Amino acid sequence: MTTEEKTQQSRVLTPAELAVLTRVFREMRHWSQEQLADLSGLNVRTIQRVEQAMPASLDTRRAIARAFEFEDIDVFSKPFSIPSDETIKAAKEKFDRENATLAAQPLTSGRQLAKLAEASTMDLSEPAFEMGREAEQAFAELVDYFREYRDCADMYSESGKFEIYDALQAHIDDLLRLQVSLCHAERKVQLKFDGDAEAKPMPATILYVVAFPLGQEPSEFATPRTGGLKL
Repeated sequence: MTTEEKTQQSRVLTPAELAVLTRVFREMRHWSQEQLADLSGLNVRTIQRVEQAMPASLDTRRAIARAFEFEDIDVFSKPFSIPSDETIKAAKEKFDRENATLAAQPLTSGRQLAKLAEASTMDLSEPAFEMGREAEQAFAELVDYFREYRDCADMYSESGKFEIYDALQAHIDDLLRLQVSLCHAERKVQLKFDGDAEAKPMPATILYVVAFPLGQEPSEFATPRTGGLKL
């Protein structure tokens, strides 16, 4: 048996190996322990115990597998092929090729959001966790409002923009009341549309507005490099 085969042999994960894999899968996605806890339905202390190599129940292992979107939720309780350092490195490189990691900046005022909308060409705005119906609707109303403003911002006088600032602030305050906070990031890109081989790439600024549970805002987040953009 080769060294690689020994590294990849199948067996049930020990608590120490589950700790390493949980941390690796979490960090590959740029999730905090709080985000993994929220997505798995576990509390933060449980995630901390898992990553400290303490024994984890079958239900805990299943909850973590669901959060990482494994089709087999018992994957952490069955014989598992332990990935080598090279395999983990290759997976990390693939993730970085397909995703951009952006610094998450707090978004707290209507004026701030209006200025970001004015400076952006398009946006990708979405919640980073599963929200309740009321919060989901409040977030959708915020996104609809700033998109409408972006499309006609040049029609407003400077004094007329204060009404926009106040309206956006009211939407942000509604989300805070529902324990939802906002972060933003911007990314400069060069867009080239399909079907026109001679067209020159068009510079554009993508605005990301992302909702997080209040108090669980990350320092950065990852987003696909292509797809899902809203003009």
